[in-house]
Amino acid sequence: MHKVLVSACLLGQPVRYDGRSKGIVSDWLKALGAEGRVLAFCPEVAGGLPTPRPPAERQGERVVTEGGLDVTAEFDRGALLALELCQAQGIRFALLKEGSPSCGSGRIYNGCFEGQSVAGEGKTTALLRRHSIAVFSEDQLPELASALSLAVNAAGA
Repeated sequence: MHKVLVSACLLGQPVRYDGRSKGIVSDWLKALGAEGRVLAFCPEVAGGLPTPRPPAERQGERVVTEGGLDVTAEFDRGALLALELCQAQGIRFALLKEGSPSCGSGRIYNGCFEGQSVAGEGKTTALLRRHSIAVFSEDQLPELASALSLAVNAAGA
């Protein structure tokens, strides 16, 4: 039974920088949770950042707040804790919040606090992918469902 690491904010937990959530409505994800296959995780909170917190964006390998505070260590710590959880639980799939400096899988903000996104990935996504954990965004639920189905079928074959 394959478990999925899921951004806590996507599950309705108010852990985002602004103290809110970005909960998604998905019967499929709800069913996965009911089967005990969802592990909620927020790398930013796990890394030691409070909620709410100043918005932060990636600037190369660094992550800084709009006020210039370097929070790279907290982002790196959260990414490492996410990886350790995945490794301990045998998790090979993650559903993470697009656009986040931790969790973005296809795009992140440009680092200038202008509201402009660019192609890129967050710190947690990058680390998970380097360790062969497939990362999907909330816009890719069908792709994640398909990947999970293929993994289940391959394991059962």
